[in-house]
Amino acid sequence: VEDKEFILQLDTYVLTHAPVVSEVEKRRLVPRIVWEVFPRSAPDFLELLSPDGRWFAGLKDYNLWLRSTFDNGSVQLTTDGIEDYKWGGYDAGPSWARWSPDSLKLALTKVDWREVSKIPVVRWLNPVVEVDWEHYRPVGLRAGGPTYQTEIFIVDILSQQQVRVDTGQEPDKRIYIVGWQPDGSELIFLRLNRDFKKVDLTAADPATGSSRVVLTETTDTFLNLGYVRASISPSFDDGERFIWMSERDGWNHLYLYDMDGNLIRRLTEGAFPVNRVIAVDKQAGWVYFLAAADRRRPYDRHLYRVNLEGNNFTQLTEATGRHAIQFSPSKEFFLDTHSSVARPPVMELRRADGELLQTLAEANIDGLKEELSWSSPEEFVVKAADNTTDIYGILYKPYNFDPNKKYPVIELIYASPRSIWVQHTFMPQNEWVEQAQALAQLGFITFIVDQRGTGGRGKEFRDVVYGNHGRYEIPDHVATLEQLGTERPYMDLSRVGIFGTSRGGYFALRAMLLAPDVYHVGIAAKAGVQAWAESYMDLPQNNPKGWEYSSNLRLAGNLKGKLLLIKGTSDINDPFAETMQIVEALIRAGKPYDLLVFPGQPHATSKWGTVSNRYMREAIRRYFQEHLKP
Repeated sequence: VEDKEFILQLDTYVLTHAPVVSEVEKRRLVPRIVWEVFPRSAPDFLELLSPDGRWFAGLKDYNLWLRSTFDNGSVQLTTDGIEDYKWGGYDAGPSWARWSPDSLKLALTKVDWREVSKIPVVRWLNPVVEVDWEHYRPVGLRAGGPTYQTEIFIVDILSQQQVRVDTGQEPDKRIYIVGWQPDGSELIFLRLNRDFKKVDLTAADPATGSSRVVLTETTDTFLNLGYVRASISPSFDDGERFIWMSERDGWNHLYLYDMDGNLIRRLTEGAFPVNRVIAVDKQAGWVYFLAAADRRRPYDRHLYRVNLEGNNFTQLTEATGRHAIQFSPSKEFFLDTHSSVARPPVMELRRADGELLQTLAEANIDGLKEELSWSSPEEFVVKAADNTTDIYGILYKPYNFDPNKKYPVIELIYASPRSIWVQHTFMPQNEWVEQAQALAQLGFITFIVDQRGTGGRGKEFRDVVYGNHGRYEIPDHVATLEQLGTERPYMDLSRVGIFGTSRGGYFALRAMLLAPDVYHVGIAAKAGVQAWAESYMDLPQNNPKGWEYSSNLRLAGNLKGKLLLIKGTSDINDPFAETMQIVEALIRAGKPYDLLVFPGQPHATSKWGTVSNRYMREAIRRYFQEHLKP
């Protein structure tokens, strides 16, 4: 690869992701990077190597192909795939299929988009302007409208025979292929209903396609999609037991089941969430997992273990921050790579019981401190708008900080019930959190906070937003700003800005409209008009008042400060039409605004290319410097 930009982003991606993914995922890392960072140059084949090493399975022209590892010859296994009814899953990402253990069968999805409405995407930069019609992307539907339908097929690679799996009669379900029983006797998949209130763990006979429900998990609000997709750990080679993750008591915990759906025993409990299973040592009888069990630091993630009898729960790592774990094949040792916002990464070799054997590597940040005058961000805890709930954040100061000066303030916001936005490791976890440090270096105080309704703090904390998207988030952020300003007189609350992208763009705009006397300058990038996720809002026809309240259009007349809207015209996550609707609402309300349009650019900024990406970041810098005057 000669593309230096690609190499740089490849290195960044590997450094960010490699310590926290499994060995199987690492083998898929490069095609994932190509797909996510450079989709226009992604290969036709996103290939999966068969267990016996003889075949690569891939997708091309909406169909399934095989490529021989012996002579590179290709064989087409399906011929009926078309653009709107294609083989390979919703996004054709690297986990689009699963090989059977004997390498003779492939289980994969086939997705039907034919009844789903499309939105126009104008190709402004073509010699002759053209209009393409593409499907709306976040969940494959407009809220309340028709969605894609998913089937599972098992394809025999020798006979090319296809067996359609019975996925049930319920319409509009989500299907996730988990894997195969070790002996290939059954295919395991998850079936999630449209309102995210029920998920079935299901097993199918590959010979007939008939299926059976192993167990069902339900909730009265919404299931956490991240936990659902990682809920089963088929870690036993006998194929008789599995570990299931569930929030049934309000916290995500581990339960041991047999393959008939009978609960053998609960393995973990307490007022903390288990994040994911790292390894299972069947011979020694241990389950190793990451969890946030330190209530003093609820966002730290440590390695723990518990035995298969549900006893001897033990914390195996000590240092504050987050720990990324890689076990040896023998399960006797593990590598622990850990850091915090104030402490650079350290890699240690430990025994399975947590005993430290050797420190293998430790990052040196002397250059940061000496040459760039870097200082670590400040962690803080404040009360939410209910004056009861603790919420956690991080604050950044300029390199030449003087506590006797007054600094303008910028908040970076995202506010998703599916994620944690605040940084808890030394290296930022995404490109926009990085902006907090960058803007601080220009003479701002910047901060990020995870309000009620975000992830990582249990079901009750997250469920605040159920049916109420846009109601509690901004009050929590205003309460944070007021408490920080009271305790830190160097924060000038007469000069406050807010920035967000995607969902964060929606909330940056909403902050400017719901709290116009608090936020004076806002930048809303790639922002939608209102809530779009049925999973935590229910269908619009079932919750019309909630959906109406979530709309920013009705609030346009409240704007007082300076507002910059940033949008790519080819965005199919939050379509360009929604920005035009916001613009129209502001015009009708007689409110001035600024608009920066990027022709032909999609939703993901990582796909914009160097020139557009740099221009956007420079525009953000200029806007805040001009109007907040650091």
